[in-house]
Amino acid sequence: MKSRAYLLMTIPAIALFFIFHTYPALQGIFYSFTNWRGYGDFDYVGFKNYINVLRDDRALSAYLFTFKFAIVSTILVNVFSLTVAIGLNSKIKFRKTLRAIYFLPNILSIVIVGFIFNFIFTHFIPNFAEDLGINALTQNILGNPDLAWVGVVIVAVWQAVAFNTILYLAGLITISDDLYEAASIDGAGIWHKFWRITFPLIAPFFTINMVLAMKNFLMVFDHIVALTGGGPGQSTESISLLIYRGGFQGGEFAYQSANAVVYFIVIVAISVFQIRVLQRREVEM
Repeated sequence: MKSRAYLLMTIPAIALFFIFHTYPALQGIFYSFTNWRGYGDFDYVGFKNYINVLRDDRALSAYLFTFKFAIVSTILVNVFSLTVAIGLNSKIKFRKTLRAIYFLPNILSIVIVGFIFNFIFTHFIPNFAEDLGINALTQNILGNPDLAWVGVVIVAVWQAVAFNTILYLAGLITISDDLYEAASIDGAGIWHKFWRITFPLIAPFFTINMVLAMKNFLMVFDHIVALTGGGPGQSTESISLLIYRGGFQGGEFAYQSANAVVYFIVIVAISVFQIRVLQRREVEM
């Protein structure tokens, strides 16, 4: 009876996962070897799409932007979230309330947050800076090809810090206060406690945060759509946005399917590399 109950619970889940995830993924891989435009007939072209992706300057530019954005955002979000987590884990008043407040950005819609910050960058900050006479901030950074990515980083990091902070808090809670008391008796300072006690003991949580943050930032889409739409020009066009536009709006379904396969392999390779390097560091600590 129990085995039958398990099957009744798992088979629908497996079926739904296959229908809405595995099957479309396999379909995309299949079409990546064709010249299908999303409609009509198609022919097999072998690895032609993959070769063209590697030669496509627009795709390479999108990859460079995505990597730059992901690396900078991953570093910043982990620095800020760890700092906030340490602060919230200390014995301060209203720390439970502050934890709830800091988590709020994570439950907000990315698109809505993007549109709000779009207004802030476009109107609020320039007008406020003009009233104060701060000429450096009177320009909309989202309209500057060299600075637009900075606005996207600010919004993405602000929203991502909430989730990563919760993970770091989960790690900090596992550290016994006796370790800090013993370190204080030995005369250890704040930085010595952090590097010798806190950071080594939360190393597994650091690994999780680094991998998840990098993976999520490499897949950035909503923030860019709401803030810049990939512009000015193509200066903030990410791989996800390029695949969406070319595949569903530009009649390049097969070509962008090949791009998506390459993109998937890159993300998996980076994630595996991160896990191996960071886990090796955990052992060394």
